Amino acid sequence: MPINYVLLVSRQGKTRLAKWFTTMGPKEKSKIVKDVTQLVLSRRTKMCNFLEYKDTKVIYRRYASLFFITGVDPQDNELITLEIIHRYVEVLDRYFGNVCELDLIFNFHRAYFILDELLIAGEMQESSKVKPLQVIHEQDAAEVEEANEEKNK
Repeated sequence: MPINYVLLVSRQGKTRLAKWFTTMGPKEKSKIVKDVTQLVLSRRTKMCNFLEYKDTKVIYRRYASLFFITGVDPQDNELITLEIIHRYVEVLDRYFGNVCELDLIFNFHRAYFILDELLIAGEMQESSKVKPLQVIHEQDAAEVEEANEEKNK
């Protein structure tokens, strides 16, 4: 059940994060981002969170002002994908303390790190909420230590 891509898009249509797990050219990626963003943003809130786009199934969920969008194969389970999206949001919330769009704009690299800890090659790697946070906190500590060493030189 591999995920082909993960997009985080604001209500205004700005892409805040794009992670691709399949190989595509830049033109094809930008077309998918543009088309899928338009499809998702044009839907009303009470409509279903699943839709078809070409040969993939688009599954999305809105949290506050951000849409978390994934593209999966047509035979994949929508509810598991929604659960993966929710798990990602929960981990982001725990890390940032009630994550908002600005957190993702100014700390996009950490959002990518967290996503990389949860998903590898589009497959769920870690189902725990605690493990990815431990790794990210260790990485933060290493960055602080490295910055302190640079200051002391």
